[in-house]
Amino acid sequence: MKSILSRLFNHEELSQDEAKDLLINITENKYNESQIASLLTVFQMRGIKVDELIGFRNALLTTRVPIDLAEYKPIDIVGTGGDGKNSFNISTCACFVVAGAGYHVAKHGNYGATSVSGASNVMEEHGVKFTNDQDKLRRSMDKSNMVYMHSPLFNPAMKSVAGVRKSLQVRTIFNLLGPLVNPSLPAYQLLGVADLPQMRLYTNVFQKLGIGFAVVNNLDGYDEISLTDEFKVMTNRYESIYKPSDLGFEVISQEELYGGDTPQKAAKIFDNVLQNCSTKAQKDCVLINASFAIQAMEPMKDIEECVSIARQSLESGKAFETLKKFIEVNC
Repeated sequence: MKSILSRLFNHEELSQDEAKDLLINITENKYNESQIASLLTVFQMRGIKVDELIGFRNALLTTRVPIDLAEYKPIDIVGTGGDGKNSFNISTCACFVVAGAGYHVAKHGNYGATSVSGASNVMEEHGVKFTNDQDKLRRSMDKSNMVYMHSPLFNPAMKSVAGVRKSLQVRTIFNLLGPLVNPSLPAYQLLGVADLPQMRLYTNVFQKLGIGFAVVNNLDGYDEISLTDEFKVMTNRYESIYKPSDLGFEVISQEELYGGDTPQKAAKIFDNVLQNCSTKAQKDCVLINASFAIQAMEPMKDIEECVSIARQSLESGKAFETLKKFIEVNC
């Protein structure tokens, strides 16, 4: 660790293999907390490089509980978190809209860290029982086009750094890794990030990994498309900035996306959206994120067609029927 820290202090970069070995050693408790804290601080100050992030990802994936869903070619829809906006569960809602449109979704998530209700919170509010049983997850996919994987059941290595992360109380490289360690290794991903440097980082990572993707950022700091301002989208095919009006949507206020002050209130908003009885702002925000997720899987479709597909899923009731089937299978 002394040698590694010296290299990093001198602005040297680690290779993928070096980063992988380093993180495996961390998970095997080969370093003390002071050394780990120093390492995490270095990366926060100088930023992490693409190969380093891929190496850390590979390390965590070697220790994961693997789930084989490759035949479904699923998508994960997720935000990095940490935007501090406490919006409702937009990404998770979008998952059911996409699944209702006939696509397969493998959602990986956890409890909320910077918001009242994370994906796992809203799932628990609906009585969902978390599992890492392969057969149960495949049954859920077959019945509802949707599986949910509660991160702690699949990524045991993360426990080894829980103490130092809690002590530091700041964002670290492990926050960046969350969206990259879906145990099913989905074929596609819609990833929302809170700033433009992260956008470029993840785009480069996905291009190296060969994943079909769209990385999105609202320019006022949301880690999803919020329609509160202009937003940027980066894929393998294009990089573009949109105004909401470009796609037929109205600009909405941040207050209209508030997720409530309890998980129960957040779950009520979630249900209202999928039952097509929410506010227009809540509905539109989910639709636009679902639309770019669909385009990530169907890159030859223009975004207007993808909006139409997402809208039909929600307004026809298919998205809510998908939620009901999912709950029935997973409770």
